[in-house]
Amino acid sequence: MRQRLGYHLFSESYLSAHRSGFVMNNNARRGQIVGTGLIGGSVALALRSAGWHVTGTDIDAQTAERAKKLGVIDATGIDQEAELTFVAVPASSLEVEIEKALKETKGMVTDTGSVKTGVARNINDPRFVPGHPMAGSEQDGIEGADERIFDGAVWVLTPTEGTEDLGLRELQTVLSSMGCDVVTMTPERHDALVAIVSHVPHLTAASLMCLADDRALDDAPLLRLAAGGFRDMTRIAAGHPDIWLDICEENRDAIVTVLDEFADRISHIRDVVAESDRDGLTDLLSQARRARTNLPSRYVRPQDLLEIRIPIPDRKGQIANITMLAADCDVNVADIEVAHSTEGAQGVLVLVIARAEVQRFLAVLAGQGYKPTTRELA
Repeated sequence: MRQRLGYHLFSESYLSAHRSGFVMNNNARRGQIVGTGLIGGSVALALRSAGWHVTGTDIDAQTAERAKKLGVIDATGIDQEAELTFVAVPASSLEVEIEKALKETKGMVTDTGSVKTGVARNINDPRFVPGHPMAGSEQDGIEGADERIFDGAVWVLTPTEGTEDLGLRELQTVLSSMGCDVVTMTPERHDALVAIVSHVPHLTAASLMCLADDRALDDAPLLRLAAGGFRDMTRIAAGHPDIWLDICEENRDAIVTVLDEFADRISHIRDVVAESDRDGLTDLLSQARRARTNLPSRYVRPQDLLEIRIPIPDRKGQIANITMLAADCDVNVADIEVAHSTEGAQGVLVLVIARAEVQRFLAVLAGQGYKPTTRELA
C-alpha cells in the first residue's frame, strides 16, 4: 500500500485537512490564487481543468471579479481550507503576500516569482516552497491566461532546509499533472542560471529592438525589413516592462555578472569580425549551432522510461536532496512517488526517468550513499 512519509512533520490544521482529502462537499480539491494576472490566471485554468475548485484574489478587486466572469476562477476571496496556494504577484509585494497566504490558508503555499534567493532566505516556513514557472506570454493580464503555457514548460522549485518533504512531493505531483517539467535546485543556483537563460536575454532583446527603433528614425524602411530571425530574437521584448524593474532589482548581482560576461563575448565577436578571422568566426558559430541543436528535448516515449526505487529514511529534506541531485546531473524526473515501508521509519522514493539517463543517475546516487534499484514500468 502506498502512503506518504512525514505526516507527523506538519501542523495539526494541515494534517486535518489532508486526512479529509482537502475536499469540498462536491469532492473537488481546493486551490487558492493570489494575483489573478497572466500567470495566476493560467495556473487557475490548469487547476480547474483538473477538477479543482479555485478561489482567487487580487490587489485590484475588479481584476479578480473579471477572472470569475471569464470562468478562470470559481470564486473570489480567500479559501482558508485551500490545500495549495499560488502567489503570483510582482516581486515588490511577493513576500508580504506569501506571509499573508501562510496565515490565512491551511495548506501548502508556493510562489511564481522570477528571483528566489531573497524570498527563500526571508520566509522559513515548512509549508512554503519557493517556485518559478519558466513560462509566459507576450500578452498581459487575465485575458491572456492560458493553461497551455505550462505544457512542457520547466517549473523550478527551490525548497529550503525547512520545507516539508510531503508538501514538496505533493506540489511536484500537481505541477507534473499540469504538464510541467519540474526541476529542483537551490535558490542561489536558480538565480544565477535564470540570469543567463531568461533575464539577460530579455535585456538583450530589448537593447536590439531599441537599436532598430532608433535607426528607423533616420531610415524608415528598416523595420519593414525585419524578417523571421529578427522577430524571433526580439519577441520577448514585447513583454510588459513593469515586471522587469523588480526582477532586475531583485537579481541585480547575477544579472550584472552575466552582462559583464556577455559584453566580453560581444567584444570578442567584434574583434573576430573586424579582423576578418574566418577560422575564429567559424569556430564560434559552429559552437553556437551545435549547442542550439542539442538543447534538451522534453518528449520521452513511455517505453523509454524506467523506474528507480531509492530507500530513504523518514527524515526531513530527503526528497529535496535527491531531486536536487537529479537536477545537478541533468536528469529529468518524469514522475515521483513515495512508497511507505512497513520496516521501521523509512520508505522508498520512486522516480521515473529516461533509460538513457539511468546509469548516470545511479552512479550519482551511489556516490551519495544511496542504494537504488531499478524496475520496469508496470
